[in-house]
Amino acid sequence: MKPQKSKHELRRELGEKIQEYLRTGGKVNTIPAGISGNATNSNLFKTSTQFEPKSDRTPLTEVVKALENRKNSDKTPPVIKKQKPKKRLIVDDFGDPIRWVWDE
Repeated sequence: MKPQKSKHELRRELGEKIQEYLRTGGKVNTIPAGISGNATNSNLFKTSTQFEPKSDRTPLTEVVKALENRKNSDKTPPVIKKQKPKKRLIVDDFGDPIRWVWDE
């Protein structure tokens, strides 16, 4: 796991980078308040509130009725599986096996 830098170290590194930029001829431009980076200087959020008009809903009552009829018509009686005989051990009062019997 890499050790994370403290806030103090991050501030010091950022300050060093700024000083290096200024020493190499970099210049910081001061921009007056109210100027935007947007080229047209228009409100970008103005268009986000324009929605498409509501469209009419398609009635599906006939489709729902057909589905319900199809679902209710498939009610066939469940198939009862024939139980297989099971082998059961008969034991005496002390738990010792006596014999096996088939239960149906």
